Order: sequence, then C-alpha cells, then structure tokens
Amino acid sequence: MPYITTPDGTEIYYTELGEGRPVIFSHGWPLSSDAWQKELKLFADAGYRAIAHDRRGHGRSARTYRGNDMDTYVADLASLAEQLDLQDILLVGHSTGGGEVVRYAATRGAGRVSKVATAGAVPPIMLQSAANPEGTPLEVFDGIRAGVLNDRSQFYKDLAETFFGFNHQPEKRSQGLVDDFQRQGMMAGLNAAYDCVKVFSETDFTKDLEALDVPILIAHGDDDQIVPIAAAAEKAITLVSQGTLKVYEGASHGIWGDYQVALDDDILAFFAE
Repeated sequence: MPYITTPDGTEIYYTELGEGRPVIFSHGWPLSSDAWQKELKLFADAGYRAIAHDRRGHGRSARTYRGNDMDTYVADLASLAEQLDLQDILLVGHSTGGGEVVRYAATRGAGRVSKVATAGAVPPIMLQSAANPEGTPLEVFDGIRAGVLNDRSQFYKDLAETFFGFNHQPEKRSQGLVDDFQRQGMMAGLNAAYDCVKVFSETDFTKDLEALDVPILIAHGDDDQIVPIAAAAEKAITLVSQGTLKVYEGASHGIWGDYQVALDDDILAFFAE
C-alpha cells in the first residue's frame, strides 16, 4: 500500500487512480479515503489523477497520540502534495476535510492550488457563541465525545442515521451505508477520533476563507443535520472573494444517492471551467 512519511515520522496512507491533472479528496470525520471510492473512479475516468488520503489517526494512516489538530492535518496534506510533486491541484473536501483543504489552499497552497470545492464543510466555525449564535452548542460536541469514548461502535451506527438523513427519509435507508460508516469509524483510533471532535467544532476558518485567492465551489445540503447550512455555507460564501454557493434541496450531510450524483457532476463541471 502507498504511504508518504511526514517530517515528524508519521505514515500517511493514500490511494490514487488515473493520470492527468491532480485532484485531492479530503474526507470527513470519522471516515477515511474509502468514503471517496466512487469519486476516485469517476474523476479518473474523466481524465484526472484522483488521490485520496487517510488523515493521521484515521483509516490506514498511523495512529498518533499527538498531532490531532488542524494545522498538523494541513501540514500532512502539504507533505503529500510535495512528495508526490503535485502542481495545478484541484481540492475537494467534505465536512472536516472541507476545513482542511480551505486552510491548506489559504496558507500552504500558493502556486500549487488552482480551485477548491467543499461539501457540507465546517468553515467558518461550528461552535455556537455570542458571535456565532447559529452554531451548534458545546453540549452537542460533548455528547459526541462521550459516545466515542464509551461505546463508539454503537455510537457510529446511531450517528449514521442523521449523517445520511435516514431519520428524515426512512424509505431510502441503506443498511449498507450505515454498516460502512461504522466500519470506517472503527478504523480510526479512538484517541484521534476523540480529539478531532474539538478540531472540527472549534477551529475558526474565518481568516482562511478571507485569504483564499482561488475560486471555490461551496456545496451544502439544506437538510444537513450535522453541519447546519446557516452556520456554515451561508456564512462562508460571504467571506470568500471568488465563491459560488450551491444548495442541494433535501440533501443530508453524508454524500450519497441523488445528492452524490448531482454533486459529482457539479464539481466536474466547476473544475472544467
């Protein structure tokens, strides 16, 4: 299996398909590059070199005790791009991965990154505060941490119901998606999964969005129960200089079904512009 080794000695797994202009996919919590398997094929078939990595502590990457923070995640992504000698990069990030690619493009990607696309992304900031009343209360994230710590196997199964919106669309429920969400979640080290809750909920990406100097497609489902659109995409679009907001009616946080088909088509069209 292909790995790169970061400057601090951490092994980061990645997978790739195809040849051509590079597209890097960054996954959400608590998943892995496996979440992008369909996109890897679709984008490779469309003539791109499609690459997805497992964030440190997740999937097949090394389970580290330290370094589970956004700046280190971004440094790992930078190491991947540098070691694979990638240029003219197109970035795609979902949820936590959306924050990762935005910060990388804004702080480490000058001269390498051409466009960014995010879906259900966490920027600007998820946590509720006086300055961000639309955000999610701290107690919700404390509950996620408790679920991960005490019975993560069952917690991931339960979380999948709202992640994919099956509680709102029970007739479309897929046991396979639930099982795969749990499988990928269990691949993540407990320590990394626990620490990452703070990362995706409390990291402030406001300055990153303001500094972004490449075009960005901000995609979001209007029935996203994990990262509500009012605190995320609707705010993020006001902070970027070259942004396009695309809202998907009835779409959940998880990328699947008709939403996945439409999103993939829209990202391919955006990258081809």
